[in-house]
Amino acid sequence: MTQLAATIEGIGFWSRDLPSWEAARAFVASGALADVAPARPSPQLLAPNERRRAPDTVAVALEVALAACQAAGRDPATLPSVFASMHGELPITDYMCATLAAQPQAISPTRFHNSVHNAAAGYWTIGTGAMQPATAISAFDATFAQGLVEALVQLSAGSEAVLLVGYDGASAGPLAAVSRSEGLLGAALVLSRSASAAGPRLRVEFDDGEVEPASGVLARQAAGNAMAPMLPLFDAFATDRPLVVLKAGPRRRLRITIDSGVVAHD
Repeated sequence: MTQLAATIEGIGFWSRDLPSWEAARAFVASGALADVAPARPSPQLLAPNERRRAPDTVAVALEVALAACQAAGRDPATLPSVFASMHGELPITDYMCATLAAQPQAISPTRFHNSVHNAAAGYWTIGTGAMQPATAISAFDATFAQGLVEALVQLSAGSEAVLLVGYDGASAGPLAAVSRSEGLLGAALVLSRSASAAGPRLRVEFDDGEVEPASGVLARQAAGNAMAPMLPLFDAFATDRPLVVLKAGPRRRLRITIDSGVVAHD
């Protein structure tokens, strides 16, 4: 397989008590949480009414996506994007299932359009005016790794830069017993083909094997979230670790080699 590589031009991050990549890096370095942290993001891309109605997962996805683009100095409207989420918005899925079982005619049109897995990608393209392709991907606990591969393949196929967003929220109802997720978590990367851009250079390859339990500071802080499998990569960025392994599927791993650089942050 042709080796896939990219330069990280910008990072966005949001989790409970860590509302930015700067706050996350400080937490890794010192254990200090942000003094003031909102209960949920408030993405400025959306008009106030849409901002209030948007599901939590959409809010966190747009927050980190815009932060990564600003850190990279890139116009969001010019970037193809990959939105990776294991669940999408499970509370709305639970509502839809319960309402369809009890009173189908009472389905809320607003909640219905927020139930689709590409809702965050749709809000993003509307909010930024982006006309570039937007991909929504889910691959259970390998979702972020497969989203990263998709973004890198797009670079290899000719895109100058690609936005990758990983996000998930809390599960709800009977679905929580099947696939549990806690809290709200999102992170984003702007990746480019340019080897001369500021930021670390990463190279990826697949191999066979299992992934050891994550032990990094960020991985422990948001361990209950469905998108936590991405956190070893962000722990590696925060600590300049040169190698990280992510789960890429059943008995498959994605080995990521990182050449140090200065990461632009939000």
